[in-house]
Amino acid sequence: MVALLIDTDPALAHEHALSASRRAGRIPVTRETLAITAYRNGDFGLALRELRTYRRLTGSDAHLALMIDCERGLGRPQKALETGLEAKDAELDMEQRVHVAIAMSGARLDLGQTQQALFELEIPELDPKRAYSWSPDLFGAYATVLEDLGREAEAAKWWANAERAAGALDDHFGARDELEVFEVFEHDYVESDDADSTDEATSDEATSDAEASEEDAPELAEAEAAPAADADADRIADADSPADAPEAEDEVPAAEEAADAAAEQPEAEPKQ
Repeated sequence: MVALLIDTDPALAHEHALSASRRAGRIPVTRETLAITAYRNGDFGLALRELRTYRRLTGSDAHLALMIDCERGLGRPQKALETGLEAKDAELDMEQRVHVAIAMSGARLDLGQTQQALFELEIPELDPKRAYSWSPDLFGAYATVLEDLGREAEAAKWWANAERAAGALDDHFGARDELEVFEVFEHDYVESDDADSTDEATSDEATSDAEASEEDAPELAEAEAAPAADADADRIADADSPADAPEAEDEVPAAEEAADAAAEQPEAEPKQ
């Protein structure tokens, strides 16, 4: 969050840094981040304290130039010079040495030591034929001190060197500073013409099915009627079948037996 907000809202970035330091105060990067946000918000006392803590935790003088500037911001240019003199050049890389030289030159200017301020900047890295990320700042600081010394022509030359170095860096690294993002949104949709064609095709299929149903209706009715007719025919055939014949044959002998029995009985004598 600090990285996202430091350029647009330094105060809110500082609040995030404070929150991180309360939760992880023994982690060097949290103290380093808090120092940077405090410096950006002009709280030089807090920034200096956090930078010293960071140096104690890591043993690194990477932010020595920032410490010198914090002393200057607190109105202590002499202390700033003493802080810069504590550094060992062998332990600093090229960029760190350049920023320390610029900060020391500023402290000399605060003390009114203009010529010494110029000497602080006359280091091997002050080379107009080479351009590094720190070159525009170094050339500009040198031009500023030359103006204070009244050497306007030389100052103009070094301002031109600073602008040329900045332009070369922009040409080389400018494209890398901008990230162009393209957002592509994909949607599942059917074109209007296709939708109409689909609707028409569906309607035609429905119509064809309806017509086919009407044409097949008589055949379906006959097919449904056929089983019913067959069932009726079977019932009629069962009624006419010889299955009932034995019952009829049984009735005939019974009648004959009854007639024979009546014939064998003696005739009743007339009553006297």
